[in-house]
Amino acid sequence: MSRVVLSVDGLRVEVEEGATVAAAIAQVRSSFRRSPGGEPRAPLCGMGLCFECRVRIDAIEQLRACMVVARPGMRVETQR
Repeated sequence: MSRVVLSVDGLRVEVEEGATVAAAIAQVRSSFRRSPGGEPRAPLCGMGLCFECRVRIDAIEQLRACMVVARPGMRVETQR
């Protein structure tokens, strides 16, 4: 199977073709964003229902990382 290279918070990440952005982020971060109270948050459901995996992808805010397939050259930013 082919590999896809993308950027997560400026770090080079390589995943299998067909993997989600959430899978790529999980390789380098344990949390994806912070709650309004500052608590670290990460995906809960993995199928787009909980909205805990929201990130910025190629300057588009609030995308659910578990619902987006990784593409070569993507620039993903988490809320660290």
